[in-house]
Amino acid sequence: MIRSLTVGLSVLSLAASGVMAQSPAAPQITPALPVGTCINLGNTLEPEQEGSWGGAPVAAEDFARIKAAGFETVRIPVRWHNKTTNKAPWPVDKAWMDRVQTVVDQALAADLNVILNSHHFDPIHDQPLAVAEWHGAVWKQIAERFRGYPEKTLWFELENEPHKNFNHTNLLETLTPALEAVRATHPTRAVIIGGENWSGIDSLATLPLPDDANIHPTFHYYDPFLYTHQGASWTAPDVPPVGRKFPTEEDREKLKQDVAKIQAYIARTGKTPFMGEVGAYDKHIPTADRATYHRMLREAFAPTGIGMCNWAYANTFPFWDREAGRWLPGMLAAVGLPEQD
Repeated sequence: MIRSLTVGLSVLSLAASGVMAQSPAAPQITPALPVGTCINLGNTLEPEQEGSWGGAPVAAEDFARIKAAGFETVRIPVRWHNKTTNKAPWPVDKAWMDRVQTVVDQALAADLNVILNSHHFDPIHDQPLAVAEWHGAVWKQIAERFRGYPEKTLWFELENEPHKNFNHTNLLETLTPALEAVRATHPTRAVIIGGENWSGIDSLATLPLPDDANIHPTFHYYDPFLYTHQGASWTAPDVPPVGRKFPTEEDREKLKQDVAKIQAYIARTGKTPFMGEVGAYDKHIPTADRATYHRMLREAFAPTGIGMCNWAYANTFPFWDREAGRWLPGMLAAVGLPEQD
């Protein structure tokens, strides 16, 4: 009894003096973006010219089809840097801005959420800080064009897949002009930021984010890369050899570990990221195997509650077969949507 009393007095003394360790404060919870089941409008507005990478110009019926299939969100990658001058004040070509606005309007009219991004702003990855003002000027024009659009359904992603010289050491400084330009006219619109090394899942561990409740983290998932990008010529000189199968036992274990990374990130930060891109290249992987890949990932990450944006709609890693005029068999079911005839 005396020992217990002594210990109790000691504990009280330590608490009063501030010596006792305090439990870390729980992170403030940021509501997740309602991305849900999402698809990328890949290889459409991000090539040098619309649809030039073997695709086709997008039309309103594409978005109607995407909505009818059950998708909730469409991510629209857009190349901007080659549609501006490379000198101040960096005006965006008016016809291009009009075209992008038309596409966004069509997607919103189909009752889809829209993620509008900057994709392949190539100079920013070589000289991040030198290009930051140019990049910010472009976002100022985007923000002004979409002033007054509904915040619940249109979200801005400042730059796709930072890589090369664009990394976490300069990420926030590089994106500050763009974020300030957006916030000048859209103080509370959702803004999305991904991390270094092509925004891979491991970038979340050190991703620096501004102190802004309406900033949302994203990551991309193409693991295992040797499977998803086998035979992909654009990865030269290190093109993954054809023939890799999925899943191996190591793949299953890696997937469990990656799910745990997302759970840990949410617990640590209070923010729920979303998967902005995921897919497997179709040239050497049969559709049934691609469907297995998407299904396994969807089921594995389901407990985290994250949204997933599949790559891509109708060209390279496709879900929709333009020539046959149908959804590729098994692909909709793989992402949790009903198959269609």
